Amino acid sequence: MLKKISKNQLFNDNHGWLNTFHHFSFARYYNPERMGFGQVRVINNDYIAPRTGFETHPHKDMEIITYVVNGNLTHKDSMGNVGTITRGEVQYMSAGTGVYHSEHNLHDSLLHLYQIWVLPQEKGLKPNYGESHFKWEERVDKLFHMVSSTKGNAPIKIYSDVNIYSTYTDKEFEFQVKKGRQLYLVVMEGAIEVSDITLNEAESLESVEESIYIKPKTKSHLLLFEMKKGD
Repeated sequence: MLKKISKNQLFNDNHGWLNTFHHFSFARYYNPERMGFGQVRVINNDYIAPRTGFETHPHKDMEIITYVVNGNLTHKDSMGNVGTITRGEVQYMSAGTGVYHSEHNLHDSLLHLYQIWVLPQEKGLKPNYGESHFKWEERVDKLFHMVSSTKGNAPIKIYSDVNIYSTYTDKEFEFQVKKGRQLYLVVMEGAIEVSDITLNEAESLESVEESIYIKPKTKSHLLLFEMKKGD
């Protein structure tokens, strides 16, 4: 089963310094039919103005992953971590029993990122933070497996049965979705076709137990979330 989510179906909340598009219920947006996809609870497409950002705030019992599309993101947290990531790089945090952090765009250009929250398999875990400064070439014309469960083999491991891939390509390829599994695909840049469905920038596709064949219409930057089938 395939389902397209167009950009105009996302909830847009423009705060001036932050222009964000919510794929699922978040903050003041509540839609009982859009509470997440499997273990993926939040996908926010965020544009953060220069010299602004999220001030220090708490999180608990959530796996938080941030993927930078363009710009630079600077992180600070109550565990003493400080770091900056840029295009194609990833930061990840297991909030566990609780952590405070801030996220800022300290530069003069617009920051574009995807903020992802994944439900952990258990609560009360020890908080953890890391960042991966991946080489851009690792995803050019190939499917780059960035995130897996702790039992997987991706460089970033989280406490949830979710695999996250990125690619930047104009080449056609198949992504297998096995029985009992499902996929959420996001077009961050570019445009693609899947079956008779066209997906432009900022649009997404849900696939449940159905493999897909992706035909880029131009060089396209994609995120793919593969996971156990769920509600």
